[in-house]
Amino acid sequence: MNVKIVPYDQKYFSVRFLNGFDSSVLDAVRKVKGRVWYEEEKAWLIPLTGDSCEMLLSNLYNTRLFNVDECRVDLCDSERNINAEITKIKEALIVRRYSPHTVERYCFWVRDFLLRYGIHGKESVQKEIKDFLNYLAIKKKVSASTQNQALASLLFYFRFVKNTPVEELSNIVHAKKNPRIPVVFSREEVKLIIENLQGQKKLCAKLMYGTGLRLNEVLSLRILDLDFDRTEIIVRHGKGDKDRRVMLPQSLVSELKSHIEKVRLIHNEDLKAGWGSVSMPEALGLKYPDGSKEFKWQWLFPQKSRWKNLKTGKEGRWHIDESLVQRAVKQAILGAGVNKNASCHTFRHSFATHLLENGYDIRTIQELLGHRDVSTTMVYTHVLNRGTCGVVSPLDRI
Repeated sequence: MNVKIVPYDQKYFSVRFLNGFDSSVLDAVRKVKGRVWYEEEKAWLIPLTGDSCEMLLSNLYNTRLFNVDECRVDLCDSERNINAEITKIKEALIVRRYSPHTVERYCFWVRDFLLRYGIHGKESVQKEIKDFLNYLAIKKKVSASTQNQALASLLFYFRFVKNTPVEELSNIVHAKKNPRIPVVFSREEVKLIIENLQGQKKLCAKLMYGTGLRLNEVLSLRILDLDFDRTEIIVRHGKGDKDRRVMLPQSLVSELKSHIEKVRLIHNEDLKAGWGSVSMPEALGLKYPDGSKEFKWQWLFPQKSRWKNLKTGKEGRWHIDESLVQRAVKQAILGAGVNKNASCHTFRHSFATHLLENGYDIRTIQELLGHRDVSTTMVYTHVLNRGTCGVVSPLDRI
């Protein structure tokens, strides 16, 4: 009797009976909490946790039919080998200056792929990648953009980590992305939603709508990024690691100056307490050792409490967490009675759409949004009150 135990995905490992099974073996699996029977693959899925692993191995050991120590070694070796591959791709991505978010997502998809097919597949690379993409599209029902992201991560892995010849990967087809119209707030809806917010979160929402910045770009702003004399905001290391300039709304000048003075008081209190350092971008901390305590490098939206490293005892502040703003905006949308599938990013869509409605040209809006290709910006022309939306229905003329 053989039982095959292998990693399945990020949450489960699978258990299969290859040559039939004994009732005692079946009971050993059924006693594990959280186990799920996957009919399509004829396998049991066990939660990928230490407790579940130990419980399963203990139950199998009690059947006196297996050498459980060998199973434990195989599982550990498999996880260790996959971790080694993830380290390799992470290093390759960082060397090529990919963003932290891209590094995280690429590592996620490569790990998912390796958990399903192993590091050395028996079939060709093309076949395994196509099977994986089919699995994502048919079983997981992911979107075309998510499927293409998974494909991009695998192509990067095999080209730059496994050194697979490009010609072996050339026939893999990208998923077709169907156009989607972005959700947009009306001006009145923007006003109602912002009125339902308070404090720093309210100011964040105003900046997202007033400048078209993404949420992470707003939260990553430092004091030195605001130029009141030129009435502009400098976005550093935006999407694609690109810098750009956007306008600073005149209506926010006094509010931002008042907010900065509050941040200054917080920073001064941190300095008095013996702290006040902030994370510096890239290697600037080495170039300017004392720069981390200068006020100009502080976050525009610092978190409420200092974080503390329990090992070193050091304390500092990061910017407020994205989830706090996202949750507050979601509640504000509900409170305003806006029945749209909207989020923080909808402010950015609304910014672009309202500028188009005001007559600004598409190229200017492209620069403000930081889009590499104008075709990306062109999506906002589909939500203007023109074209089909500007046609008067014959019903209204009766």
